Amino acid sequence: MRIEVSLSPALYPFRTLKDHHVTVAIDVLRATTAVCAAFQAGCRQVVPLNSLEALEPYRTMGYGIAAERGGKKLPGSDYGNSPTEYMACNMSGVRLAYSTTNGTVSILRAADADLTLVGAFANLDALSQRLREEGRDVVLLCSGWQNDFCLEDTLVAGALVERLSDCAVPHGDAAAMALALWRAASGDPAAYCRNATHVHRLQGFGADADIDFAFQQNTCPVVPVLKEGRLTL
Repeated sequence: MRIEVSLSPALYPFRTLKDHHVTVAIDVLRATTAVCAAFQAGCRQVVPLNSLEALEPYRTMGYGIAAERGGKKLPGSDYGNSPTEYMACNMSGVRLAYSTTNGTVSILRAADADLTLVGAFANLDALSQRLREEGRDVVLLCSGWQNDFCLEDTLVAGALVERLSDCAVPHGDAAAMALALWRAASGDPAAYCRNATHVHRLQGFGADADIDFAFQQNTCPVVPVLKEGRLTL
C-alpha cells in the first residue's frame, strides 16, 4: 500500500495515486467530525451537497436540512455542522441533506475514488482498521479552508500515516510532512493547533465545545462510506 496526502481540494486533481485507491475526506473543524457524530447518534443517511439551492428539494422528501457557511449555521436550517449538537440529539432514523463551506466540497470531490470514506480524529482507529482491511492505496484529502492549507486536517492525515505505517508507505512529501507534524504535536493536537486560523475563527463564534470535541480521538467509532451520492454506514 501507498498513502498520499492532498493538502487541499484544489490539489486533489494533481495527486499521483489515481488508480484503484481509497480516498478519505477530512474536515476536522467541523464537517466530517459532525458527520461521524450524526451517525454515532443514530443518523441513517447523509447526502452531501455543494450548493444551498440543492438542499431544498430534500426538505419535501422528509430530510433534515443541515447547512453551514463561514462557520455559521444558516437561518432556516434544522442543523448546522456542530458535532456536539448532533451528539445531544436523538438522530435515530434521520436522513440529512448536508452542505458546508469546505467539508462537503471535499467529500464530493473524492467521489471518483474506488471507495470514498469520511475521516476525523473522532473515528481515527475505526478508520485506520478499515483502510488496513481494504489493502488499497490511500489518498487523504484535507479540506482546509476555501482551498487553502489548514493545520488540523493535516494532523489527522499524519496520524493516519503513522497508524498505517505497518502496511502503507508514505508517498510524496505531503505525507512525510503530515507525519512529521503529527509527531511534533506529541499526541496533543488541540494544544498544537491552539493558534490555528480556523480554531480562532470558531472561537469567535463561541464554538469552544465543538473544538474540544473535534480534537478528541475515537469518540465516534463509525466509518461513513459514500455510495451513489449518499453517506451511510
